[in-house]
Amino acid sequence: MAADITIGYFLSTEEYTPAELVEQARLAEEHGFDALWISDHFHPWNDEQGQSPFVWSVIGAVSQVCDLPVTTAVTCPTYRINPVVVAQAAATSAVLLDGRFTLGVGTGEALNEHVLGQPWESVDVRLERLEEAVGLIRRLWEGEFVNHRGRHYTADNARIYTLPETPPDIYMSGFGPESTDVAARIADGWITTSPAEDLLARFREGSGGKPAQIGQKVAWAPTRDEGVDEAHRLWSTSGLPGELAQVLPSPRHFEQAADLVTRDMTADSVVAGPDAADHVEGLRPAIEAGFEELYVANMGRHYAEMIRQYGAEVLPELRRLAASRG
Repeated sequence: MAADITIGYFLSTEEYTPAELVEQARLAEEHGFDALWISDHFHPWNDEQGQSPFVWSVIGAVSQVCDLPVTTAVTCPTYRINPVVVAQAAATSAVLLDGRFTLGVGTGEALNEHVLGQPWESVDVRLERLEEAVGLIRRLWEGEFVNHRGRHYTADNARIYTLPETPPDIYMSGFGPESTDVAARIADGWITTSPAEDLLARFREGSGGKPAQIGQKVAWAPTRDEGVDEAHRLWSTSGLPGELAQVLPSPRHFEQAADLVTRDMTADSVVAGPDAADHVEGLRPAIEAGFEELYVANMGRHYAEMIRQYGAEVLPELRRLAASRG
């Protein structure tokens, strides 16, 4: 692993208003974060989270208050929004950010993508659709008129006029062997939320050593108990097993399933509270696995305190840890 690591802040659109997300982006830059992730959802995971602004509007606002690079984590360009439109939105974002934009893509979840009434297809079909979409987006970024008649998408004399000098990179999320293999083949980098060294190694080998990003959540609060409470109230859905996150269609279904996740289970799985050493230790596996980029989100209302403490105590320790591993 290289000694240098990018440590970014993860803007969670499911939990915060547009104004709060813009404030977080500004604070993240002020306190030493290197970059930003931003989620792309139509629904939150549950009603307690309570938000879900349109990501492309928020990216435009963020571009006016800070100069950090931005990655969507992740956009699904295959159901709810056609890849032709995603190509235009991403190109405009890259222009607003002076090229500091990465389009993170994935096969999505029924939670967000079923809203137009399309059937939620099997994972092999979703991966097939994503591969076609990525190829179409790259063609549109060449700036010429595109005519495309594919298995899943059509483009008829489509041309994007507002383009960055260099096309954005496209990173793809992968949470299992099949999707990781597709990411290695079609994407410029890999996105995940678990420091699974076997999948990271699989991606490295299949891609020839392309970079990888990981996102993690913490619950900074004045006490550990309050942090656990906030994490359990807002994000107990993160503890759902298997493929439930991909197939459940609405926030109320996630709430029903999350009844299976106890507070003790949440307490065992999250970093919570104000102790900087706990946060460093909780993020250590992602550093030691060798990811080039690590993004950290805060669960709960104490995001400003979390960002300030990270800038003063946590980020320097994580960078020292990365350097020692290098």
